[in-house]
Amino acid sequence: MRSLAAAALLLIAAAPPVYAQTDVSVSVAPGLGETHSGRLLIFAEKVAPDAKPQEEVDTSAFNPTGTAVAGREVTDFRPGTPALIGTGTDAFPTPFAELPAGTYRFQAVLDPDHSYAYAGRDAGDLVSPVVQASLPGAVPVLTLDKALPKTDFDAVLARYPEDLRAAVDQGLKSVRPVDFQSTVMTRFWGRPTAIHGWVALPPGYNPNGKATFPTVYSDGGFGSSLDSAKMSAAMMAHRMATGEMPPMIWVYLDHHIATGTHEFADSKNNGPWGTALVTELIPALERQYRMDGRASSRFLTGHSSGGWSTLWLQVKWPKVFGGTWPTSPDPSDFHDFTNVNLYADNANFYHGPDGKPLPLIRDKGKAIATTKEFGELEHVLGSYGGQFASFEWVFSPRCPDGRPCPIFDRATGAVDPKVARYWIDNYDVAHIVKRDWHAIGPDVKGKLHLIVGTADTFYLDGPAHRLQKVLEEVGDTSKFRFIPDRTHFDLFRIGDDRQGLMKVIGKEMYDIARPGNDWQAKQ
Repeated sequence: MRSLAAAALLLIAAAPPVYAQTDVSVSVAPGLGETHSGRLLIFAEKVAPDAKPQEEVDTSAFNPTGTAVAGREVTDFRPGTPALIGTGTDAFPTPFAELPAGTYRFQAVLDPDHSYAYAGRDAGDLVSPVVQASLPGAVPVLTLDKALPKTDFDAVLARYPEDLRAAVDQGLKSVRPVDFQSTVMTRFWGRPTAIHGWVALPPGYNPNGKATFPTVYSDGGFGSSLDSAKMSAAMMAHRMATGEMPPMIWVYLDHHIATGTHEFADSKNNGPWGTALVTELIPALERQYRMDGRASSRFLTGHSSGGWSTLWLQVKWPKVFGGTWPTSPDPSDFHDFTNVNLYADNANFYHGPDGKPLPLIRDKGKAIATTKEFGELEHVLGSYGGQFASFEWVFSPRCPDGRPCPIFDRATGAVDPKVARYWIDNYDVAHIVKRDWHAIGPDVKGKLHLIVGTADTFYLDGPAHRLQKVLEEVGDTSKFRFIPDRTHFDLFRIGDDRQGLMKVIGKEMYDIARPGNDWQAKQ
């Protein structure tokens, strides 16, 4: 018969390990409504015990592990019935119980419209005060007691310097809204669906005059909005009025929807946004405004996701547009999809063939975030609206559950080869150009004017080099510009002029549309 000590040791060895739990209870104040639903998020940031109070604890893709985040979906969330957030799962970068001991700031946020992964906190989100507590240990109840107000355009503008506000106010006089109900998109969704944006008109524009103008369609990047399109339109109208830019009509498009950005691409999940733009909106605008309506005077430009959008549109409809000037476009060759080779056997979003983590974001030559960190953080923030999920809503086939098929497993990073093949065949610009050059070549040749920095924050110079090589192989004459040491965010600066590159782009467009016309001499 075993001794009591031996039996106790056996029981200890056989028992499962016990981990400390750091669950967080969240309540909602009665004055905020009777019932709520959405994505409930908890943020925890380690601080010095004597750190000064602050009103916000948040996360950032540029420092993804700096703040711990946990989340869960809630429905029928009512005052008087707290929600318990188990921070052992759906937590990043680690379960809260495994966070280093110390003093932490905690804050809860309820994201009712699941927009957090796209734009962070916005109107309608419920937030709690920041609470300080020590780990390991219990976290006090976090009470959602404030709804974030809607911030209108004037309130946003008020934050800018006085000279910029004056320029925008002046430019707004020549800005008009776009609110176009699309038959194509309405048919796809079964409900009224519109294309939104803003039009910037050149100085002296006369709707009843004889003069017509070249037109530029500009698409925003990930994180852009209808308000940012309005700001861009106002600034462009001001620059044209002051003679800094040639006289053209600029159409600033908003491609933000609930799933992220639709990028004006035809998609199984988001719908035929490209077709709606080309076959419906552009003809309607050319009837409404004095656009000269020739392909040689119809241009595209966009930054980041908007840059990819304008590349795809130019290749998809080569006869419609006279050229595209994408800046820092999202990957245009899927051999290098932000350092992921979607063509490779056993491709993985999180690590390369050598098993090392794949970098996604860099600053001053140093990697500051990996695809794994970015993907796991986005997964906790919400199942849609984030950058990776947005790519899937645009590029993926639709799965039987009615949602886009995931390109990669969020737990392991493993790429689904069938989904990758669909992405390549339909949205890899380099592949499409090479495959279809015999059909589109005469109308694409010389029309791609890609510009990117050699230190692009998201490594987007890599796929741009690959696209350039493909174009050289097929005999294209397009000229790419790789600007030394420029990142994703300072690409447009020339000397002290933060928008110097845009002025170069505008002049190049106008020279194509109006060869030999010296618009500057007329100022």
